[in-house]
Amino acid sequence: MPQNSVMVEFALAIPGSLLIAALIALLIRAIFGRRLSLSLPVMMLTSLLGLSLGLLAAGWFIAGARIWTPVPLLLAFGFSIAISFIVATLFAASRRARERVDVDAVLAAGESDRVEFKETARWNVRESKRDTRMELAIAKTVAAFLNSGGGVLVIGANDDGEAIGLDRDFSTLRVPDVDRFELWLRDLFSTLLGRNAAALPRVQFDEAANGTLVCCVVCPASPRPVYVTQSKDGASTDLWVRVGNSTRSFAIDEAVEYVGRHWRPRALGGRRAALSDR
Repeated sequence: MPQNSVMVEFALAIPGSLLIAALIALLIRAIFGRRLSLSLPVMMLTSLLGLSLGLLAAGWFIAGARIWTPVPLLLAFGFSIAISFIVATLFAASRRARERVDVDAVLAAGESDRVEFKETARWNVRESKRDTRMELAIAKTVAAFLNSGGGVLVIGANDDGEAIGLDRDFSTLRVPDVDRFELWLRDLFSTLLGRNAAALPRVQFDEAANGTLVCCVVCPASPRPVYVTQSKDGASTDLWVRVGNSTRSFAIDEAVEYVGRHWRPRALGGRRAALSDR
C-alpha cells in the first residue's frame, strides 16, 4: 500500500487529465471543423480548466469525495465538455461575425477589381431559360478572384448594384432553398475548378436593404494557380484573372508570366498540382 495515497492519486491524475483533455479537445474540433480557429493546445487548456472546475465543485459540495470515484469523474467530464463547447461556440460565432460581408456596403460601392455583380448564376435572362454559359461565367469570376487578390461575387444583383434576388436561380432547383443552392455552387466549383479550389470560397446569404435575398461568394487569394476546366477530359484549361473590374483569360505566354510573378515560391509545378486535384 502507498504511504501517501493523496500524492499517488495526484500523480495519476496529471496524465489522466491530459489524456481526457486531449480527447475532449479533439471531439470539439471535430464537431466544429473549420468554423473553429482555436488550436488543439488551446482547446486542451480549455478542457483542463473544465476538468479542474468539475473536481473543485465535487470537492466543495460532496463530503469525502475522491478523485477516482464516479461522481467526481462525471462532474469533471461534464464541466470540461460544457466549458469547451461554450468557448468553441463563442469563438466560432465571433469569427463568423468578423468574416461576414456587409452586403449593402458592397452593393453601394459598386463593381471593382475586388467586387463583381451577377444577376443570376444559372438563368439566362434574355432567353428565359437555364443556361450553362451562366454557370461557366460564375466559375470564371470565382477563379479570377482566387488567382488575384481575392474578392466578392454577389449573385442576385444587377450591374447598378440593385439587389434583384435569387428567385430565377431557385426555380431551376428541385428544392428551391439556400442550402440546395450552396450545394450546387460547391459542386460547380469542384467540377470546373478542382476540389481544393472549391473549398476556398465562403458562401454567404443575406438580405439587402430592400429585403431581397442575395448570395455573396467571398473568395480569398489562392495559394496556387486555379484553372477553369471546360472539357470533361480536362484537356482544356484556362487561367482567369481580374483586370480592373473585368475578368480576363490569359494566353499561354501571359499565364506563364503571371504565375511566375504571382506565385514565385510555387511557380514550378503549379499547374500540374492544380490539375491533379480533379
